[in-house]
Amino acid sequence: MKSTRLPGKNLLPILGRPMLEMLVERLRRCTSLAGIVVATTSDATDDAIEAVARRLGVACFRGSMDDVLDRVLRAARSVDADVIVEVTGDCPLCDPLMVDQMVATYLAKGVDYVGNFRPNSYPLGMAVQVFATEVLAEVERLTNDPADREHVSLYIYEHPERFSLHNIASGLAEKYRHYRLTVDTPEDFALVSRVFEALHPLDPAFGLAEVLAFLDRNPALLDLNSSVRQKAVR
Repeated sequence: MKSTRLPGKNLLPILGRPMLEMLVERLRRCTSLAGIVVATTSDATDDAIEAVARRLGVACFRGSMDDVLDRVLRAARSVDADVIVEVTGDCPLCDPLMVDQMVATYLAKGVDYVGNFRPNSYPLGMAVQVFATEVLAEVERLTNDPADREHVSLYIYEHPERFSLHNIASGLAEKYRHYRLTVDTPEDFALVSRVFEALHPLDPAFGLAEVLAFLDRNPALLDLNSSVRQKAVR
């Protein structure tokens, strides 16, 4: 709730429902997930996030505001998860079919880490990462770098000499990788809201293909957040 560029963004309403609820709804369509845990902070401002999670019937773990790595690791352990499928709460358009594809790839490849943005070929807002809880536990022991502790899997994909990595490419045209479908600013929220308002009433299970087709038909909407720049992790 203390996001610097858009405070309270996770609970801003889309079609009358909190943005977090829209994401949970989409993740519940995944066939590969044993459960969902909302990993938020112990700060009192995030009581509202826990309340939404409990209303939706999903687990909620509360931990450090700054040490996100520790928070996610403890959240996974709180439900005895062997594998973490990490999706950030500011990506409500995450595609369930893509999540299932990534989990299937992780299980088939037998690698330490599967992601879809190094190199990036998806729009921002589609990042999904899959790795074992024990891999994250190893990272927790290896680094105290503030950037590593804030960006949960940064140490994993920056150390290919230690961890086996696999990246999934989208196969999409290059122009799409520059689209912002994440929510960091009011401009981002305006675009994502328009997408939901157009597609969700027609089919709540819409995926990335439908999102891109909608934006192809309405390219002027991309101007809503075209000036927003992504923050660097280091």
